[in-house]
This record gives sequence, C-alpha cells and structure tokens, in this order.
Amino acid sequence: MKTGRKRITVRDVMKHKFDIVDGMMSVQEAMKAMKYLENKSLIVEKRDENDEYGMVLISDIARKVLAQDRAPERVNVYEVMSKPIVTVDPDMDIRYAARLFDRFGLSRSPVVENGQVVGIVSFTDMVLKGLVEI
Repeated sequence: MKTGRKRITVRDVMKHKFDIVDGMMSVQEAMKAMKYLENKSLIVEKRDENDEYGMVLISDIARKVLAQDRAPERVNVYEVMSKPIVTVDPDMDIRYAARLFDRFGLSRSPVVENGQVVGIVSFTDMVLKGLVEI
C-alpha cells in the first residue's frame, strides 16, 4: 500500500558532527574534548575491530558523577558509559528508527555505516528535521 509520503531516512536528519572519545579518558578530559555540545552525548571508541562502540550521555555524567559527588578527573568514561549500544543504519526510514527508539527507551543513537560511525541521530532530529518534511 503506497501512502504518497516521501521516504525520509536517518541520513536525511542525522547530525554529522559528533565527538568520539577514548573510554580510558577521565570524564573531565572527555568533557573538555567535546566540540559539539548540542549533541549531549559522546561516542566511546572501540578498543579494537572486535569491540563495540559505547556511548555516554550528559545525563549519565550528571547522575553517575555529579549527583554522586564524584570527582570528574578521577572517573573514567568507561565507568559511566553504556556498552554495547543500539546503532542505526543511515538508510533506515525515520519512522522505523522512531519505533526502535521507543521500543528500547533510547533518546539518541550513533549512525553506523560499514562499521564506522558517520553521524548521530536523536528523537529531536527525527521530529524537527524529518516530521516537518513529511
């Protein structure tokens, strides 16, 4: 059944600017290294080709470092990150991506193509950049 809607993919709405950090960095170093504050997250690099990406949200740092009165210079990123994480394909329809986010309680996810992070997408991106297009 054809609806006549233009198909909008994750690639159409994702952010191309994102920060990747090493899990061994301190939270303080990682926060200083952030260039793209609007993303509210950091992607944690794989240790090797058989590893998986991780992710740390600003809210993770707030809950696991700030609220617990831990010193950010003494906490490593790997201690507060989530890993493994759900990633999405850049060619996925944003309606399916939104359903995936809802099913797994996600707010954002790295976009991975050929094993490499090419962007990051959030519910906000899908709604503000995608829904307006429909």
